[in-house]
Formats: sequence, structure tokens, C-alpha cells
Amino acid sequence: MLTGELRSKIDNVWNAFWSGGIANPLEVIEQITYLLFIRGLDDVHTREENKANRLGKPMERRVFPEGRDGVGKDGGLPHEEMRWARFKNAAPAQMFEIVANHVFPFIRTMAGADTAHAAHMKDARFTIPTPGLLAKVVDLLADIPMADRDTKGDLYEYMLSKIAGAGQNGQFRTPRHIIELMVEMTAPNPKDVICDPASGTCGFLVGAGEYLRDNHPEIFRDEALRKHFHEGMFHGFDFDGTMLRIGSMNMLLHGVEKPDIRYKDSLAEEHGGDSERYSLVLANPPFAGSLDYETTAKDLQKIVKTKKTELLFLALFIKLLKPGGRAAVIVPDGVLFGSSTAHKAIRKMLVEDHRLDGIVKLPSGVFRPYAGVSTAILLFTKTNSGGTDFVWFYDLKADGFSLDDKRTPLLPAEKQGVNPGKREGSTWVSLTLDDAEATKNNLPDAAARWADRAGAERARARTEQSFCVPKAEIAAADYDLSLNRYKEVVHAAPEHRAPKEIIAELRALEQEISEGLDELEAML
Repeated sequence: MLTGELRSKIDNVWNAFWSGGIANPLEVIEQITYLLFIRGLDDVHTREENKANRLGKPMERRVFPEGRDGVGKDGGLPHEEMRWARFKNAAPAQMFEIVANHVFPFIRTMAGADTAHAAHMKDARFTIPTPGLLAKVVDLLADIPMADRDTKGDLYEYMLSKIAGAGQNGQFRTPRHIIELMVEMTAPNPKDVICDPASGTCGFLVGAGEYLRDNHPEIFRDEALRKHFHEGMFHGFDFDGTMLRIGSMNMLLHGVEKPDIRYKDSLAEEHGGDSERYSLVLANPPFAGSLDYETTAKDLQKIVKTKKTELLFLALFIKLLKPGGRAAVIVPDGVLFGSSTAHKAIRKMLVEDHRLDGIVKLPSGVFRPYAGVSTAILLFTKTNSGGTDFVWFYDLKADGFSLDDKRTPLLPAEKQGVNPGKREGSTWVSLTLDDAEATKNNLPDAAARWADRAGAERARARTEQSFCVPKAEIAAADYDLSLNRYKEVVHAAPEHRAPKEIIAELRALEQEISEGLDELEAML
């Protein structure tokens, strides 16, 4: 957890960016990302130096070459002077000149370097406007213990949370507690190969990684599993260079060394190399409306003939999953009940050709302040041979925050999320919500009932918050998957009141109307 002091420092730097003329939060985070990358390069170089000194051998790999960079007068700046440890102590004006005119040109040439983040640096632009602001940001980052994965990960998460209040930029961020629910329900395992084809800031991949650290510590005791975790497990696609830089840095700061975060227009490009490659898809893709047939990948059109992006993404998820692979993805409500031929075809495919496992209806305010659209989590398993028996439905009414634009927490931090609790030293202490708290945070209940969907949940009444619907009933309803289609509402019995009480109320109302008419007549 970040301390209040560290949060305050980040807020101060944020405000300094704004007062310095950089109002776009994505640009702020991008500039900080570049500086984190530059610091990370120095850390790698230092480790290599220490290793060489220990072994008494020359360095095997130099991040910063010997000699000068050839930029500027007098043969350029010595590469040693471009290291974080050197320039962070320079005077603001000198630091600004080194970073702007030497360090940034250097990192733009690193596309082929053996770091997961370097490939996304070829378009790096330095836009911090003043030496004073640069010095302030460098001082902040220098104070953070970057060897502590939790601290640096939480730092970046806190900065990313600021995107949520920034209008259209909020589309890149799914609330962390919703990610945790989806990860909990799909329960990633050490051998999974996980993909988010609209990865943005890589929140889903980070969430899966944190789940595996907490639930499968054996990964880091086994060389093959550890290598798979760092180099083969996590895959994210995006076609926005800024998102690629931010997402890959998010992964690195959360301790994944070489994630596969790459440029790909998921709906426009063919998927030959990625077809049936992944065992788990987690995603909340942007649903922008319609695309032209000519700009859409032909292998997706073979699955469902449509221009609708929300349906094309569902076709993509099916395409990417290997048989037996599972998915938890967010879809707009229209996918569940849309009446077009394509809508019905994709729903029928999920029910008849694969195994539709469950649907969680989300409250409409969950993505505020930047979107009030109604959405749901769709959970399914690719089988190519059917398997749907019952479909589990859950009506999530509260996620622990107010459902207005402010999204105010309704409970203390330790009682938020899927697994309420707090850390006492190195021990995690779980907390149980009482009935009143559970009405403000449904996430633990949703996860628990999901785990029992093949057991007691089958007998739950349709009037309750979760229930199961047999496949035959869904097929008979033309594959409508909206929860309200199957939910039963209990109507309260009419209140019995004495006739005298009703008569008294009517006479009082009659008197109010008479007085109102008298006032109106007097005004006229």
C-alpha cells in the first residue's frame, strides 16, 4: 500500500504538470513512464557491473556503451553521463539539457535491445516543459524503492487511476476491483497462456499476474514455470503507441520481465499466428460501433458476418482460444438481447457450439464518470463441441462504490474488492462482511456463488440475486441472454389500511387543492 506521504508527492507532481501546461493525464503518465524506463536501464547496467566485478570478468552486456553519443558539440556526451544515477544529481538546467538532447535520442535507438519495453521507445518524445518540473519528477522517482515490486506497482496503479477522471481517456481503464472479480472467477493457473487483445494499460494481465503470485507461489520455485511466467504467459495487443508503452511498463513494474505486449489492430489484422494459441482471454475491449467490411479481418467475418465491433470482438475471443480455453470478457448489454441475425448467431454459437458458463450483470454506473452504459461479464469455455448445461446468472447491484460520477467508496479499503482483508506484517488477514456491508459490496458473494454454480446454485429461486437457467429454456427464448428475461420479481402485497385513514388523507388533499385554486385565482 502506498503511504499518504507518497500519494501526496504524486499529487504534487501531477499538479505541477498541469500548472506547467500538460493537462492530458496520458501525456503525464507517458513522461513519467519514460523516466522510469531510463532509471530501469541504469539499474540493469549497475547489476551487470556488479556481476562483472564479482566474477572478475569484463561486462557481458553494456546498456550504456563506452565512449560518447556523437550528439552535440565536442564529440557528444559520454554515455556514462546519461545514466540516471549521474544526471539525477545535476543542477536542473544541466539535467534538462542532458535528458532532452542526449538521453531521449539514445532511448529512441533501443528498439532492438533485449528489454520488453525498449521496442516501444522508438517514438519517445520529451515534452516536460521546464527544468524545474523535470527536477521535481526525478526527485519523486528517486525516492521510491524500485526494488520493492509492491511499492512501484502500487505507485503506477495510483497514477493510472487518475486516467479514470479524464473523459475519453477513461476507456483505457477497467476498475481494479472488477478486474479482480473476473480474474478470481477464471482462476489462472501456472501453465495458462493469457491474452488481452485490447490490452490498454494491461490491467487484466497485471491482475492475473498478482493472482498467480498470491495463489501459486510454487511458480517461483520451479525454473520452467518461472521462465513461462516471465516470458511466455502474458500477451497483450493494442494499436496505440502510448498504451503500448504504458502497458508494458505496468507489467515490468509488477514484476513480469518480458511480457509480449505488441502492436496489433485486433479487428483488422488476420490472426493466423495467434489462432487457438491462448488458454485464457480476459478483456474489456472498446465498443466503438461499426467497421467497414473491407477493414475487418476476414477470418473474423467467417465466424460472424457483421460490422458491429462488440460482435467482432466476441468472434475474436473464440478465434484466439484453444479448445478448452476459457474467457471472461465485458460486453455491452445489447450483445445479450440484440435481435439482429448476427447477434442471435453469436449467442447461439456460444450456447450450442461451446459452453456458456455464466453472465454477471454489472450496475450501469460501474464505468462512471466516463460512461454510463449497461454492461455484463460474459464467461464461457471454447469446446467446439457444445457442453452448455445450465447458465449461471448473477445480478451485481453494488460494487463497493457509489454509482454516480463521484464513485465514492461506500466501505473502508479493507472491506472493498473480492477478498476483503488487510495485511498485518507479512500475514494477510481475511475479513467477513456483515449483511449491511454485503449489500454495499456484492463482489465476495458473486465469487462464492460462482464457485458453487454446479451445486446449490442450481436450486436457487429466480427471485434471488443469482440463479441458473437450463440450456433448453435459453434456446426456446431465441438465445436471449439478458438476466431480466429469466428473473422473477416478487410483488409486495398491497398495504391494508383502515377506511377512515384513507378518507382523512383524501380530505386533506382536497383542502390543499382548494387552497391552491384560491391562490391562483387571487393572482389572476
